[in-house]
Amino acid sequence: MAQPKGYSVTQIWLHWIVAVLILLQFVLNDAVGAAWRAFVKGEEIAFNPLVAQHVFGGILILALVVWRIAIRARRGAPLPPENESASLQMVAQATHGLLYMLIIALVVSGGLAWFGNIRAAAETHEVMTTLLMILVGLHVVGALYHQFVLKTNLMVRMKRPLD
Repeated sequence: MAQPKGYSVTQIWLHWIVAVLILLQFVLNDAVGAAWRAFVKGEEIAFNPLVAQHVFGGILILALVVWRIAIRARRGAPLPPENESASLQMVAQATHGLLYMLIIALVVSGGLAWFGNIRAAAETHEVMTTLLMILVGLHVVGALYHQFVLKTNLMVRMKRPLD
């Protein structure tokens, strides 16, 4: 397999669609939190489109992330910028791997909580949400550091295909 210079159009679109969907999940999570608290108390849960958005948004995120992983496995990923230190490469690789694993684990734990009525899964989901926001922050800071401090022009790879 030839090493790609950049990501494909599909990979770029999947990256940004998942980023927006995760942001929506985080910003619009009050309704699902309230519905879960009502459920735990044994109260009636009325239909709320924001709850449906959170549940089905999570399922969509899972499908898109699995698709993205499949493309990456088949197509590969571009090499790190030239002259990047081994420690930065390790941090980048770990961050990306953890992002994928955490996103998948979040959807699974959310599904187990919502559809399986498992309280421990809901608590785990809460903790992992915080971890995901930290990792997303690290991912963004890393991209900005590359762009504006190291001046590697790394961010262009997620703007347009280079192959």
